Amino acid sequence: MALTPLSGALGKKRAAHLLRRACFGATLRQVEEFAALTAQEAIGRLFMTDIPEPPLPVDPLTGQEWVVSGTTDANSEGFELEQYFLRWHIGQMLSAGISNEQSLAYAFRERLVVFMHTHFTTKKSVVNSSRALYFQNALFRFYAFDKEDRLVPGDPELVIPDRILVKSFKGLTKKICLDNAMLVFLDGRLNVKGSPNENYARELMELYSIGRGLEGTLPEAEFQGDYINYTEEDVQQAARVLSGFNTDDSFSTIDEDTVLPRGVAKGGGGSHDNGIKTFSARMGGATIQPDVTLQPNGQPNEESMIDEVDQLIEMIYAQPETARNIARKIYRFFIYHEINAGIQSGVIQDIADVFTANDFKLQPTLETLLTSREFYEAGDGVDDDSFGGIIKSPLDMVVGFMRSFGVQAPDYATDLEGFYSFTGSLLGSVDVQGMDYYEPFEVAGYSAYHQFPLFNRAWITTNYLTNRYNFIRQHLTMETPMELGEVSALEFVQTHIPNTTAANARALVIALAGYFLPMSENLTFDANATNEITVERLNFFINAFLFSPQIDPDPEASWTFRWQNGVDTEVISNQLTNLLNAMLQSPEYQLM
Repeated sequence: MALTPLSGALGKKRAAHLLRRACFGATLRQVEEFAALTAQEAIGRLFMTDIPEPPLPVDPLTGQEWVVSGTTDANSEGFELEQYFLRWHIGQMLSAGISNEQSLAYAFRERLVVFMHTHFTTKKSVVNSSRALYFQNALFRFYAFDKEDRLVPGDPELVIPDRILVKSFKGLTKKICLDNAMLVFLDGRLNVKGSPNENYARELMELYSIGRGLEGTLPEAEFQGDYINYTEEDVQQAARVLSGFNTDDSFSTIDEDTVLPRGVAKGGGGSHDNGIKTFSARMGGATIQPDVTLQPNGQPNEESMIDEVDQLIEMIYAQPETARNIARKIYRFFIYHEINAGIQSGVIQDIADVFTANDFKLQPTLETLLTSREFYEAGDGVDDDSFGGIIKSPLDMVVGFMRSFGVQAPDYATDLEGFYSFTGSLLGSVDVQGMDYYEPFEVAGYSAYHQFPLFNRAWITTNYLTNRYNFIRQHLTMETPMELGEVSALEFVQTHIPNTTAANARALVIALAGYFLPMSENLTFDANATNEITVERLNFFINAFLFSPQIDPDPEASWTFRWQNGVDTEVISNQLTNLLNAMLQSPEYQLM
């Protein structure tokens, strides 16, 4: 069964759903604009091909970039540069300095960079290099929009013709094996002939590619070291393939495909295991061996080593379970964490089929998924559909709040200190809500994206929830002038809500819920109607709005009078702030 294309205009609820899941959120005007589009038109806009590359991170101490040119004694300390890189990336999620026309596509690309980071994870405390972290981040961005392949120029003098690089998630998997940050994070640089280090090979198999299968459905292992889809023997043989690489701390070895730095062969290749690698029956008994045409003297070299890595990834991706494992990662990131046997044989297999048919490209897979009924509405007979099915990560919470209210970061080119101060405060809010960005607790990454059976529920604890609510409270203000990042509820309603709607307290509650909350279609205060949000919840918002405290004998009539006549602005502002605080500190707002 193939994924079912969604027909007709998205409408406001589906448009908001798409932009929360794909772009961290959007302004009300952007949601309304996308509401008039079909799903296919909307995804076409998100995969815009002419969006600019981000500016390089800049060290405020020197006023210059450092990731390409390198550091000197004049630069900030290493830990400070790591922080500037992270703050810079928060700014990219906000589409800082990007035009309105390109803002959502730019944010979508960064969303895919985050997805890749949650999959091929790393830890800044282990890597200990802001440059390595940046170039890995750039590698993800290079492969984020992978539908269009890249022309790699040849060399006429050496009679080397031009060639086409097929960009794909499989291609990214090959490149990440030689990525400098990854070589440090999972000890690939310590893996040498005669003294293998299997850390990276093990995680490549278990986490990054074929995986162990769907949790709770696996058969019993047939022997010790049997991981169902692969074996301990396969890990050992993969480690042999991956032996002999080292980091290039100068970042001067440039990959000709991505034009980004990569690792190098240690000692020219002398640390590589050049023997034949024979894999288990789980891998079809495949063998990987050096291409003798790449070894004129019969000894391993960088070219032959990279060719073996290529063979390894091709072998792994030839196993159907690899596509299914990646499909599960995509499904859990964009749709829902729970996967049963029916979903595995249905939607997951559908995603895997599209992924495989498109040579393991991410973009065509997402184009199909994000234009399908399954993304928006699950399917017939499914009680719990996809709306509101994911608990927002701290990144979604913090960046999404700013994007929803159209908050702009200070100009990166003219106010670098202000930019880093603002994005640094947002990064701090992400941290106290439970996501130490680029410092996941486990080598598998942030537990919300992989830990069965809890998954995204890991984002919610008493302390983390309190810090979410504090973030909302701190950024909704009635003070003037406002601090950067603060939002005026009065200004928002005046700017975005029609006067006739704003003048009616109940209509205003419904309008705001329709924008901020995922389950909010066809709302009414009629107790006999079937609502996505109960009448009790809507009354809770009304009470927070006008009855806490009650200052008028007839609060709703008084609200209408004040709004229509523009009097008692301070009272209006206070009541609207109470309303948005109640709505944005609700359990419903934690979902997307």
